[in-house]
Amino acid sequence: MHIIMRVLTKMLVIALSAAAVVSCGNKTEEPQFRYLIDQFADLRVMRYQIPGWESLSLQQKAYAYHLSEAAKWGRDITWDQYCKYNLPIRHVLENIIENYGGDRECQDYKDFEVYAKRVFFSNGVHHHYAEDKFFPACSKEYFASLMTAVGAENQELLDFIYDPDAYPQRRSTSETGDIVALSAVNFYDGVTRKEVEDYYRSIEDPDDPTPVSYGLNSKIVKENGHLREVRWTKNGLYGAAISRIVDELNEASKYAENDIQKKAISLLVDYYTTGDLRTWDDFNIEWVKDTLGTVDFINGFIEDYDDPLGHKATWESSVEIKDSAASARTEKLSANAQWFEDHSPVDDRFKKKQVKGVTSNVVCAAMLGGDEYPSSAIGINLPNADWIRAQYGSKSVTIGNLTEAYNKAAHGNGFLDEFVIDDATKAWVDKYGDQCDDLHTDLHECLGHGSGQLLPGTDPNALKAYGNTIEEARADLF
Repeated sequence: MHIIMRVLTKMLVIALSAAAVVSCGNKTEEPQFRYLIDQFADLRVMRYQIPGWESLSLQQKAYAYHLSEAAKWGRDITWDQYCKYNLPIRHVLENIIENYGGDRECQDYKDFEVYAKRVFFSNGVHHHYAEDKFFPACSKEYFASLMTAVGAENQELLDFIYDPDAYPQRRSTSETGDIVALSAVNFYDGVTRKEVEDYYRSIEDPDDPTPVSYGLNSKIVKENGHLREVRWTKNGLYGAAISRIVDELNEASKYAENDIQKKAISLLVDYYTTGDLRTWDDFNIEWVKDTLGTVDFINGFIEDYDDPLGHKATWESSVEIKDSAASARTEKLSANAQWFEDHSPVDDRFKKKQVKGVTSNVVCAAMLGGDEYPSSAIGINLPNADWIRAQYGSKSVTIGNLTEAYNKAAHGNGFLDEFVIDDATKAWVDKYGDQCDDLHTDLHECLGHGSGQLLPGTDPNALKAYGNTIEEARADLF
């Protein structure tokens, strides 16, 4: 589970702009360091620094390097999952940018460039937060001339780019239509919402105390009138990219800091090879045990936010370095998780009698990939399976160097002058505001997502399309 609401709040602080984060190597204390490096449409692009990199051993750096390479190889998976047209459109945009020999200073070309940047930022043609389709400001005729100039004529693709009725939303929110058929996401092919729901209802066991996350790593297609799951595996769909991910994970294992990390990577490789969701659960159980390593990572089909039915997960990855000094703050929270659980103002039926394995750290992002890039979460709490969290615990992180970049980029933008009531209050916000933002993220991830329990027999996916929204609100309310 990822904290996204804090990023949305920061959109206001950074002059009503969202921010991408781009790595720039080791942290420097030079005062001239520029956090903001580009601005277009409603977006600002930031750089972030990586404190602690130089203190890593050569082995740890090699471990982080191969995990980072694994994070980069999944990029095209996420693009394709967002919409089947995204990759062909990206290839056309890249072709034009690299090879167009005409006038690049005219307004039409500058409008094309802004569209291209927006597509690159959003991993596709739908807004990264609002999920609505956006369009080039240049004319369709001009765009066609660019495609012709580089030998990339494709009328179907051109029509799709400019058609407001063709997949207007990445994830449909229609209250009357079929949200599966109307969504741009590429998780289903030729099936209806009812067919998908009936299919999963037929294979789920409501009495299973350790249920797998059915559908997490597959696409559902209809063949000869029957539904079939096509798994995303090394030898299945997205096999070329997953093979490269597996190669890098195997290389990373050679430099792992401990045996728990090695075992976890081995299980993840097995999962990518077989697609077995029980193996995915085994990986998560092993991964959550590693509380001593300095370098950590996430990698896989994890969050089902983008699926209108809450089954399919988008691919993502990040590589993180523990910030030991800052983690002292979050360790106090995790050490007292039982106190917060016992004193939370909710019905006792929903309180955990024994909070297990809640660990919380502040980390620095060293690499982001897939759904984590370029618009990243600033806090993560995993794994998502309720029964794993109840029996084995969870790991929560606040990504400190990203929140620092947001905070530094926001300083001096006039927001406090405009909206804070007086100078005395502004002085308090200047002094403590960043700390409070970080603490808010800590509380949300470590204690919010880590709190509570479902009643026996409750389906974890009962809320379907509304589940993630309710869970994020619940974590913030806690």
